[in-house]
Amino acid sequence: MEIQYAPPLAVNFVWNFADSEAVNPIIDVVRRSFARDKDKPFSRGLNIPLFFYSSQNSNEIPHDSPNALAKKNVFFVFTSVNTNGRENWRKYVEELPASPSTTIIPIAIDENGLAHKGSLAGANCIRAYDWPTDNADFYAIVSLAHEIYRYGCLSINPDDSSKTSSITIFLSHAKAGDTGRLHSEEIKKFLDNTNLNRFFDATEISPGFQFDQEIEKSVKKSTLVAIESDAYSSRYWCQREILCAKQHNRPIVVVNSLNDYEDRIFPAASNVPCVHVSSEAPLSQRDILRILSAALLETVRYTHSVQCLEYYKEIGWLEDECELSARPPEIRQALKVKSNNKKKICYPEPPIYLDEADWHIHLEIEAFTPLWSFAEKDCLLQQQIGISISDVQGDNFSNNHIHPDHLIRLTQDIARHLLARSATLIYGGDLRPGGFTEFVLDEAAILKERIGGELPTIENHLAWPLYVSEPEIVAWRAKYSDVMKSVEHEIPSDVANGLAQDVFLPPTTRENAYVWSRCLTEMREKSIASSTVRICSGGKLSGYKGKMPGVLEEIVLAFSSQKPTFLLGAFGGVVGSVCSLLLTKAVPEELTEDWQVSRNSGYGELQAIAKSHGKDCDYSAVIEFLQKQNLSDLANRCGLAEDQYIRIMNSPFIDECLYLILKGLNKLNGSKS
Repeated sequence: MEIQYAPPLAVNFVWNFADSEAVNPIIDVVRRSFARDKDKPFSRGLNIPLFFYSSQNSNEIPHDSPNALAKKNVFFVFTSVNTNGRENWRKYVEELPASPSTTIIPIAIDENGLAHKGSLAGANCIRAYDWPTDNADFYAIVSLAHEIYRYGCLSINPDDSSKTSSITIFLSHAKAGDTGRLHSEEIKKFLDNTNLNRFFDATEISPGFQFDQEIEKSVKKSTLVAIESDAYSSRYWCQREILCAKQHNRPIVVVNSLNDYEDRIFPAASNVPCVHVSSEAPLSQRDILRILSAALLETVRYTHSVQCLEYYKEIGWLEDECELSARPPEIRQALKVKSNNKKKICYPEPPIYLDEADWHIHLEIEAFTPLWSFAEKDCLLQQQIGISISDVQGDNFSNNHIHPDHLIRLTQDIARHLLARSATLIYGGDLRPGGFTEFVLDEAAILKERIGGELPTIENHLAWPLYVSEPEIVAWRAKYSDVMKSVEHEIPSDVANGLAQDVFLPPTTRENAYVWSRCLTEMREKSIASSTVRICSGGKLSGYKGKMPGVLEEIVLAFSSQKPTFLLGAFGGVVGSVCSLLLTKAVPEELTEDWQVSRNSGYGELQAIAKSHGKDCDYSAVIEFLQKQNLSDLANRCGLAEDQYIRIMNSPFIDECLYLILKGLNKLNGSKS
């Protein structure tokens, strides 16, 4: 039996639809800070699982409540006149499920949000309505990151004061020159009016105490903020503070405030986040908030990364003898590992560039991430893996509590890990700027530089008339010509008569729409036939051009040909509905013809024309076919046990989904060798 996956931390957000104008900017800025940025897929940012709960209108509540999916769960509840003044909403937030693993933190966006009882009774609110408008974004990051650190990363003793669990900021600066000292003094003044702790040696070390001992004792329990002025790297105590922080595995943030020139950047002050501010004093409040937000985010990232790595070791993803590191390994650290007779270091995703890692070989150190090692580079060389992933329609987080960007990050991570293992990826259509094909191709282009060797291979399968190209499509295809092979499928013979193949056919009439549906089916049939494995997630339930939702058609075709098919259902859309049907045998209304006709303009007419040719979608037959699928057989085809396959159908966690996909693919490869 597979161990039930429960990561160290998950964060949930709850708000009333009527408060969206006030809440959405906060959600957007903290989401970009706490989850990996889809526009920076190789960044070393936070990667906390985030879930969102709201509704279609102000009178509705979400269809369900947040769950305790992780070992520690933080629920941020935005409270207001709309949550306190509407009976159903007041009951909803005051009955949120409390548990030893769950902390509920109210964020009041107006004064009416302070008066909730029940699960929120007695809890001090974050008062968002007091945040200065011009710096509200950084106040949001600082306020929420600090609570995530306290309740999501620490083990808090209920008898401790709130100050005891606060982050301590160690302000490291050179006394020579004014920049470091003045900047540190400004940050200290700001911290004195918050619930954060700070260490400032001019005031913290009492007469008679040993300077070096007090410094080391404080560094060992702090996040070090290094104010890098012109004199900083040449000062002995500054170097020693950095080395001490690295030695004791503490979070570090460098604040670059050079006025003119630094003759040597201290090597130990690298491999950490860096914030740039002006050397001119005094620091603006926004600059102080930028520094503190970087320090808090790095503290949470560092602590959370270590906890994740320890958890992966606990559940058997990692070998017991490997060393764990919250940062990509450094030479000094590698030498220490070797002195302890160890040769393996595991650090968080994503992997670093091959050129950066060349020294690992010379020190005979194997450095890897939980999901990637260079030894796996060609392990999927013979696999033709089809990806059936597309975006889903939003419902304001009433039913689907995952942000659309999460599906993009899933696509990026799947593409990265499969291409890095030399698989060929097969993807169909989607030539929109910013569409899923583009995200996959960007991963391939970057990956070439990261892992070296031959270019990764992507086959982009296109139905006619999508490849009858406009100038911008020609340019788009030229941009990715070194990583993408276009496979153009011809018009099916039953609809080809009288059509000029080099002229684009717009799907603006019923007859043209039928031609499109036949062409899309032709492309999908041949794409499925050329693939050895399919991975499916998301998928539009409406607004499509084919005989049925595209991802649904690809699932049916893959099942019919008994292809190994991984279904990631927790990300919503078509795959979520199919997983629900497979698991419960109950028919989701969105998989019925009546629902499809009512939600898709012109679909009834398309079905009528297709039926006259015997090419319509028989939803009753599709449902019957899916209900007959045996989960054990589906799992076995994918190299997984049935409980593992059910888990991948239900898991909202990208790392777990990737781990199970790779586990299954490795098993399939082993069975063929």
